[in-house]
Amino acid sequence: MSQDDRFAFIAEWYDPNASLFRRYELLYYPKDGSIEMYDVKNHRTFLKRTKYDDLHLEDLFIGNKVTVFSRHLSLVDYGDQYTARKLGSRKERTLALVKPDAVPKIGDLIDIIINAGLTITKAKMMVLSRKEAMDLHVDHQSKPFYNELLLFITSGPTVAMEILGDDAVSEWKKLLGPANSGVARSDAPGSIRAMFGTDGIRNAAHGPDSFASAAQELELFFPSSGGHGPANSAKFTNCTCCIIKPHAVNEGITGKIINAILDGGFEISALQLFNMERANVEEFYEIYKGVVAEYAEMVTELCSGPCIALEIRQLDPQKVFRDFCGPSDPARVNQCYSTEVCGIPLVSNWWEETLREIARHLRPGTLRAIFGKNKIQNAVHCTDLPEDGLLEVQYFFKILDN
Repeated sequence: MSQDDRFAFIAEWYDPNASLFRRYELLYYPKDGSIEMYDVKNHRTFLKRTKYDDLHLEDLFIGNKVTVFSRHLSLVDYGDQYTARKLGSRKERTLALVKPDAVPKIGDLIDIIINAGLTITKAKMMVLSRKEAMDLHVDHQSKPFYNELLLFITSGPTVAMEILGDDAVSEWKKLLGPANSGVARSDAPGSIRAMFGTDGIRNAAHGPDSFASAAQELELFFPSSGGHGPANSAKFTNCTCCIIKPHAVNEGITGKIINAILDGGFEISALQLFNMERANVEEFYEIYKGVVAEYAEMVTELCSGPCIALEIRQLDPQKVFRDFCGPSDPARVNQCYSTEVCGIPLVSNWWEETLREIARHLRPGTLRAIFGKNKIQNAVHCTDLPEDGLLEVQYFFKILDN
């Protein structure tokens, strides 16, 4: 086979059972979208060539994380010079920091980032200490507004995101517009700071000026050493859990789901992007094992790519938010499932789609009716029992984020 029929990468996977990284050669065949993998250490085939529709050529670049059959792989090097020459790109990573004044607009900002062709690879709502704020703004120490800046950036939660794309540093700066929001409104009226900022300090969001600054600032929020970074903003009171599922994240509708939640009168008091290992998902979904027929499919979906966990707060949040999400299956109406209509088994996919459309008309405001596809890819997970809300929030924001 000629070399231009496939591309080769070196990929690493962290094996939680053995507490070590395993290295593979990942081969991708663009002609039919198939892949195969070889265990580098043991010199043997790990995965025979098979078609895999969830991996695309644009996903293949050094530094990216890809998911292959629920296994999260980090692409650490090219497998040969041909691949390096053909697929070497200008992709960069930069920090997008949403300031306290614009956190209520986080859904709109995520939409802007995604619509610009950039990818959000990490995200976390954080509360910065004064020391962390000083480390971030060390270049402004001599400025007359320095203390005001520190007071503002520590006055409420921020959302830090690692965004990736071609020339990401300059592209994000273009989206932001001039640092002073007043100037931005006259010079770049469509920019983030023009739309959401107030002045030169309360200007909605921050972005590094250079590739070197981006690397340095990303280390403050997402340490490569495995350190913790600033504390998450979870409050662990009067809360329930929501997870935006991988299919919804991959479809680019995260911002729309977040906007719908905020418009519904709920507070998002914590937010974080996770790449879940199967063992963690099985632990989290353990209550459904042997109870829900779709348990195995639910597990596979939640570890199929990045998901976003949210802490949701409102008076009596568990009951209200669960109603807001709607039935687990978008086709379920008045306690009738897609497999039956009030006890009468369905015999065709036409009926299932008909029920789904009925559900969207009868309960058009529910998240799953608007954004869900089926019982597995139903846009969001929400806590089923009121007493489990805090436990599920703690699982993500205390146990996994440690």
